[in-house]
Amino acid sequence: MFPFHVVPGKAVREILEADRPGVVDVVRRTYLSHRTGDTVNPDSYFLRFPEKPDSRIIALPAYVGDDLRLAGIKWISSFPANIRSGAPRASAVLVLNDYETGYPIACLEAAGISAARTAASAALAAAALRPGGHAGTRIAVVGAGVIARTICTYLDVVGCAPDSYLVHDLDEVAGRALCGHVRERIGRPAEFTADLAEALDADTVVFATTALAPYVTREFAPGQLVLNISLRDLAPETVLAADNFVDDVDHCLKADTSPHLAEQRTGNRDFVTGTLADVLSGAVAVDPSRPVVFSPFGLGVLDLAVGAHVLGRSRESGTAQEIPDFFGETTRW
Repeated sequence: MFPFHVVPGKAVREILEADRPGVVDVVRRTYLSHRTGDTVNPDSYFLRFPEKPDSRIIALPAYVGDDLRLAGIKWISSFPANIRSGAPRASAVLVLNDYETGYPIACLEAAGISAARTAASAALAAAALRPGGHAGTRIAVVGAGVIARTICTYLDVVGCAPDSYLVHDLDEVAGRALCGHVRERIGRPAEFTADLAEALDADTVVFATTALAPYVTREFAPGQLVLNISLRDLAPETVLAADNFVDDVDHCLKADTSPHLAEQRTGNRDFVTGTLADVLSGAVAVDPSRPVVFSPFGLGVLDLAVGAHVLGRSRESGTAQEIPDFFGETTRW
């Protein structure tokens, strides 16, 4: 009645890499479940540090109903200074709880889960918000870290096949490394540019940076698609000049994200066209005469659903490590 499993990062990574289309399907279905109200996704909680204003640890509690019926929480840290020593910026764990008893059933290393659900979300948006496809276009990626690399991989999974990629990063070594990944692993032409303006002219622009405040003030052109994954690169006037889609309106318009700054500027949310799930369900269509910006705050329900998918595969393969006697007491008397 009280099993508890730990799924280490190596097993998580192997499962995610073996079934990326399955991850995309899980994310799509969870978005649609969230739209119909079969989830609970409270506000994220931020632990900040006075002496490290760029660092934080975030708690994302969630519940997914449907056939899953699981609760859980992701505890993810973002310490940008890590990259100076070559370590990833983010680290995370995910705890899953049984809905009937409330007991924790598993703990998974979750940095990979978080990156995969973020990338799958971005890829779904790239496909849904450019109905004409990406053939004959260029995708620019601003920021060249783990999230950017994973997004490029998932773009290929969903069939987003541009003629070429353009990568911009303040760290040229990282930028050129991402170009190499795109060329060697995805099989698409890719080149590095030190010119941000050149990147911003691409048909699709992906922001995956650690920016704390807006620095892009220009308006995008009709038909351009902007995946505002890092959430704080765009100035309010840039957001207001586009059609805007989010993952969850209440969830996204807070914490001084670009859409939140736009709300503060206007005093309303009229600039939000809809959610990605609205587009996936066919309830809202994309206007090709306007630039489109997708801003996903990141939903804990996605981590939960992808984590449950990984746990199931890990149990099947025997890579989930059961911890005997994890709970000290299993009876009241």
